[in-house]
Amino acid sequence: MNKRKKKIPLASGGTKASSLAATRALKPVMRSALSDYPSLLKRVKECIRHAQSRAIMLANSEMIHLYWNVGRLLIERQASQGWGAGVLRRLAHDLLNELPEVKGFSERNLKLMTQFCREYPHLLPIGQQAVAQLTSGQYSRNVQTKPSHDKVFTIRQQPVAQLPWGHNVLLMQRVKSPTIRLWYMRETLLHGWSRNVLELMIKRETHRRQGNAITNFRDKLPAHQSDLVSHALKDPYIFDFMTMTEPFHERELETQLLRHLEKFLIEVGQGFAFVGRQYHVQVGGDDFYIDLLFYHLQLRCYVVIDLKKGAFKAEYAGKVNFYLNVVDDKLRHPADNPSIGLILCQDRNRVVAEYALRGLQKPIGISEYEITRALPKDLKSSLPSIKEIEAELTQPATLPPKRPAARKKRNPSTTTGRT
Repeated sequence: MNKRKKKIPLASGGTKASSLAATRALKPVMRSALSDYPSLLKRVKECIRHAQSRAIMLANSEMIHLYWNVGRLLIERQASQGWGAGVLRRLAHDLLNELPEVKGFSERNLKLMTQFCREYPHLLPIGQQAVAQLTSGQYSRNVQTKPSHDKVFTIRQQPVAQLPWGHNVLLMQRVKSPTIRLWYMRETLLHGWSRNVLELMIKRETHRRQGNAITNFRDKLPAHQSDLVSHALKDPYIFDFMTMTEPFHERELETQLLRHLEKFLIEVGQGFAFVGRQYHVQVGGDDFYIDLLFYHLQLRCYVVIDLKKGAFKAEYAGKVNFYLNVVDDKLRHPADNPSIGLILCQDRNRVVAEYALRGLQKPIGISEYEITRALPKDLKSSLPSIKEIEAELTQPATLPPKRPAARKKRNPSTTTGRT
């Protein structure tokens, strides 16, 4: 039985041949439309992730505002009715019984909520998104020495609602200056520091060291990039996670830093990606080795680090300038920014360092590093010296004098006598 072929409907006034030609003409258009599909998928994924991030931030802000409101209520009742600590203990117990699924309202946390409200008495509405202002780059990265009190409260109330509760508690307990606390808030939001990293940054007084390196960045880099690069460097760098003591060699320092690479990357700062140690480059048939080579993901440039034991010498700058020329010529991608150099030494004379950098064509910074922090003078004076410890250890041990043996008492119940 012959099957009847289905006829293809033709457009009015058209023929079968013209219809097939039109179909063929549509295929390249469909291919071009599908070629744009990956960009569409990427855009939709970005929208989803952005919405997820906003939802998390808003949820966190609501919780921070809730804690502030609870703290305000407790302060008002304590002031009007003279409630003591016993009320907080009872409140924590009753909340646990009546709302067992709600966490975070222990007696300790209730006390922290009252402290939080006192620290930020004029917390602004949550709707103000501090992150948008922080990423706009309209704030100074340097800590002001004598800010207006009202101004500090006006600007610090905005990022406080964006930080997790654990970060806020840590800042309240460890950083008393409002201006310095604001600096750590902004840096945390900018770099995404965890609570442990924030605690480490506070312990090492990062706000005092950020952007203090001696550099020629203002002369060798565009203004916007110069500020970013300067902020990425510290002075001094604290390598107290290493167990090295004098004397040591530069190669030992390299080995120790790479052995503790994770801690080293936390100290040098956000964005550094490790490329290699003793990185080999060849110039004119000669071999050269760069101590440490990094790539900075945010600055979009290579970073050459030269480690030196002892004080800075002027010839170090020329050597790093040479390495930067080679890296820019052999490794740098056309889309990358100019490579920067960092000389790490144990001591440096500021005047010598500034003269050494003058006239060089490449952007270079010079910073000090410390293996261990110096002890406070009052504590140092109370500790014994090495000679005193050695003298104590070399003295012959003397035994304490023997005590006379105690005379045993006679037990009357066991004695026998005449009756």
